[in-house]
Amino acid sequence: MRAAISFGAMILVTLAAMVDHAVAAPYLPPDGRVLHGVAGGTTVDLFAAQTGKAPAVFQLFVAWGDADWAFRRAEAQDGRLMLHLSTYNGPGTKERITPAQIARGDGDAFLEHLNEKIVEHGAPVYLRLMAEMNGHWNPYSAFTAAGRAKPSHSTKDFVRAWRHIARKLRANGAQVALQWVPQVAGAPDTAANSPRAYWPGAEYVDWVGTDFYSRFPNWAGLERFYTQFPGKPFVFGEYAVWGRDDPGFVKRLFAWSRAHPRVRMLIYNQGFQPDGPFRLKRYPSSRRALRALLGSSRYPAA
Repeated sequence: MRAAISFGAMILVTLAAMVDHAVAAPYLPPDGRVLHGVAGGTTVDLFAAQTGKAPAVFQLFVAWGDADWAFRRAEAQDGRLMLHLSTYNGPGTKERITPAQIARGDGDAFLEHLNEKIVEHGAPVYLRLMAEMNGHWNPYSAFTAAGRAKPSHSTKDFVRAWRHIARKLRANGAQVALQWVPQVAGAPDTAANSPRAYWPGAEYVDWVGTDFYSRFPNWAGLERFYTQFPGKPFVFGEYAVWGRDDPGFVKRLFAWSRAHPRVRMLIYNQGFQPDGPFRLKRYPSSRRALRALLGSSRYPAA
């Protein structure tokens, strides 16, 4: 009897694992294609006019407890929805929940509601969850700028929180792909604050990626990071020209992406303000370079 019960329990565990696997998917573009999208702003219209192609992905930044508006806005646009989920509403605002609180279930009401919204959406949603977690400016980071550990924000707390979120949001057949997007090096740049310290495990991650700006082009660090986390499709969760017109950066980034076949998504961050530092109207040569690159069938329109 004991052996039969043990065998039955093993079958149940196996079936549960199969269900988890069934709802964990990256929702890739077709072979040979790369999704290109835009982040920030209220619509994709201006970016589409500037680049000659409607973005395939529209990324919106949402704070814990307040995501419904993003689904309404995305439904008014073409392309797939991408959410960056944070625990605060931008610089100068209060942290709404800590990683430790998430891990112990204090935010489950919101997660269950978000799961419902994703299911209702009826199309894949890319979730760029608590990105740049190894940057001290984010409240969910484990360390201050001086390298001091923050209570309830340890890297272990972060990993437990991430896994808890993954389990909650993958429920009920939700079409959601979790994107793990640290900086290629921590700030502060210590072993304890390295990307690896925040790694939640391959079974909880659908995409690996990073953010990359022309003002801080750490190509050597990018190469190391890409090779350190193999086996997952790669996303540039944010990239942008910043500070000066730099078409060479745009061309090099796209060339690098073509040479690294796991890159399947790039998102240009145009920022929130119409006159912000990443807007393409500031950089005419870069805009022309990007328009020419996106003219390829490699980058499908929405």
